Amino acid sequence: MRTSFEGEIIVLGDNIDTDQIVPGRYVELVDPAEIAKHCLEGVDPAIAGRFPKGGIVVAGTNFGCGSSREHAAIALISMGAAAVIADSFARIFFRNAINLGLPLIVCPGISGRAREGQTLAVDLVAGTVTAKESGESFACEKMGEQAFSILEAGGIKALMRQRLGLGQRPINKL
Repeated sequence: MRTSFEGEIIVLGDNIDTDQIVPGRYVELVDPAEIAKHCLEGVDPAIAGRFPKGGIVVAGTNFGCGSSREHAAIALISMGAAAVIADSFARIFFRNAINLGLPLIVCPGISGRAREGQTLAVDLVAGTVTAKESGESFACEKMGEQAFSILEAGGIKALMRQRLGLGQRPINKL
């Protein structure tokens, strides 16, 4: 996992729930490319088609509220999101996303100051986000050690494979 990266952003509002991230009618999909096509469809059906690969989603408060479906984080990852930065996250979404290897950065107040199309530089270790165009820097909450370990490994399954000495073999092939 890269601990610093940059990407063009899209800006969303408050209370973006998991049904807006990926509507429930798509939970039967298993192909990540198909899931990606419907990402954020509940906000704007055109977002997935124009989202920049390696881009960053910036949102307001309570991002990922609603159901506990993992499809929401899978959709964001499959769409090409490098991270989600929000004023706050729903706890179950936060855990699902981290466990699947999607960095989530809590950065109170960023949604009111970030502008659509800006490029943000993220430093996960320092806990900072900087707007490339203006140089404005935002102090964010530093990620906990366990969450950082999970992300560094590429997700919770990869971390457990490492800890159990299983390498990259599928866990069900014991």
